[in-house]
Amino acid sequence: MPWKGFWVPSRWALVRVLVLLLAFPVGLVIFEKKLIYFPTREHDAKPRELGLAAEEVRLVTEDGVGIHGWFLPVPRSRLTVLVSHGNGGNISHRLTRAALLQSTLDADVLLYDYRGYGQSNGAPDEDGTYRDGRAAYRYLVETKRARPERLVLFGESLGSAVALELALSERCGAVILESPFTSVRDMARVALPWVPVWPFVRTRYDNLAKVGRLRAPLLVLHGDRDTVVPFEQGQRLFAAAPEPKRFFRITGADHNDTYTTGGEPYRRALAGFIAEVLGPGGEAPPND
Repeated sequence: MPWKGFWVPSRWALVRVLVLLLAFPVGLVIFEKKLIYFPTREHDAKPRELGLAAEEVRLVTEDGVGIHGWFLPVPRSRLTVLVSHGNGGNISHRLTRAALLQSTLDADVLLYDYRGYGQSNGAPDEDGTYRDGRAAYRYLVETKRARPERLVLFGESLGSAVALELALSERCGAVILESPFTSVRDMARVALPWVPVWPFVRTRYDNLAKVGRLRAPLLVLHGDRDTVVPFEQGQRLFAAAPEPKRFFRITGADHNDTYTTGGEPYRRALAGFIAEVLGPGGEAPPND
């Protein structure tokens, strides 16, 4: 006999609860990619509108997907930066970042869109973004003749996973990860702390499991008011990485205002790290 006042659910109420519990992971599997990738197709700006010289880049990945990008050169560049962007928008939203990298590092910059973003074909997934990154790397080394030891892999948010994966398989001079996360499963815990969805997440981007194998110098940049990727995840990733490495705390920065909020200290952190690991700008040999 149940206690007086104790609610005992009916058989159909239990059935409804079980159906909901079973339906949730099924729905997660179906819509998982839509919860991770937020591509836009239309370009909001073109390089020439910002006064940037640019070459259109059309690539084909190892699995036959057409990828689009912009190669943004500077006169007598000292190095090349390959930018792997975050999970929203497209390369047109990274033009001001590219201009900052050019002016701060005297660097050529390649912006490329993952499959499903901008003018790139296909639809994004984890393995696909890794293939896209490799196609962009091959273009720089094989077509533009960029020297791997003078090539910097820059990954922003989601792109931190693409840049890190690329650094484990290809030669590079340095790796810069901005607002990096430890893994998608950890991010699922952050987004839905009261719902145990993380065991059902198939997309991994497990940066924490990989970073210990990194053999290139590493700079981690992270805003200490990041409301998307917790600052603590950037710290954990940095702690797990081997030397040589640097961490720069972007005071007051959220997720999408890192270099604007960071200002001159942000630029100095970039320039100082590159000068330390690749040599002072005035002494480094040009790519050409």
